[in-house]
Amino acid sequence: MKINNETKVGVLVVTALTILIVGYNFLKGNDVFQKEKQLYAVFAELGSLQKSNEVRINGLPIGTVYTYSEIDKDLTGIIVTITLKRNLNIPVNSIATIESELLGTSYINISKGNANTFLQNGDTLVTDRASSILNDVKAQLNPMFGKMRETLDVLQKTLVNLNAVFDTDTKNNFHEIVANLNSTTVSLNSLLNEQTGSLTRTINNAASISENLKKNNDSITATISAVKRTAEKFSELELQSAIDSAKATISTLQKTLLKVNSSENSIGAALSDKQLYLKLNETLLSAEILLDDLRAHPKRYVNVSVFGRKDKTPPLNSPLKKDSLRK
Repeated sequence: MKINNETKVGVLVVTALTILIVGYNFLKGNDVFQKEKQLYAVFAELGSLQKSNEVRINGLPIGTVYTYSEIDKDLTGIIVTITLKRNLNIPVNSIATIESELLGTSYINISKGNANTFLQNGDTLVTDRASSILNDVKAQLNPMFGKMRETLDVLQKTLVNLNAVFDTDTKNNFHEIVANLNSTTVSLNSLLNEQTGSLTRTINNAASISENLKKNNDSITATISAVKRTAEKFSELELQSAIDSAKATISTLQKTLLKVNSSENSIGAALSDKQLYLKLNETLLSAEILLDDLRAHPKRYVNVSVFGRKDKTPPLNSPLKKDSLRK
């Protein structure tokens, strides 16, 4: 039997269309060789839910959103068609909600119920309005994110202006400050080093001193006891009587000094009278001259010789030099 060209072209076109459809569904993750179960869910609003978004149970993807359409012209609800990829038993009292990751895509989450009967192909899921709450949260977060972007833009402009204000010298100063901080950090690390740090050595020395004090604790205690006993003996002495006696002596001495300094008695008058001082000085001088003259000319005062001459030398008017006197 001879097949004409038109038949060959038709078969080729049908084959190509089949391969195209199968390939398209395979790329979308649809199993074209297995009949899929479809469920329906009615939502008041979809939010950011799109076709091909996942349907999950306990976080496990079990299907995708196949399509959605409005119930009527008044848009009292939206019917979402769900294509299941896994053959699972879903209780009839399970609840479907539209969830959304904070920075990701939306998906339908099915919370399993506890019924003993399961949904069949073409059944409708019970839905909840949790999706609308999440959308409200996202609606409140979106303006905040916008303000954060504006704040970041202002901050970026501020940093650019601040960088323009700082000249080369100021930047170099900052570099020097950072270098000094690094040097200080190195020095501090050296100081705090557990093996060779100065602080460690100081602590070790303090520990050694404490150990020595601990070893000599008995000697220190004995010394303190001896000092205490000595102090007790001093406290037992009659120091108050000695102090009172010293006070009386000082008082008597003060009265005596007052009388000496007073011009009403002979000692005070003698100490305060200059004329008396001069006369006493002249008397002492005359006595010194007389004694010198007596030593120099004894015959003038004592003459026992019968035939001797009388010493006619004049008397002294001033004291002799002591190194010229006769021995």
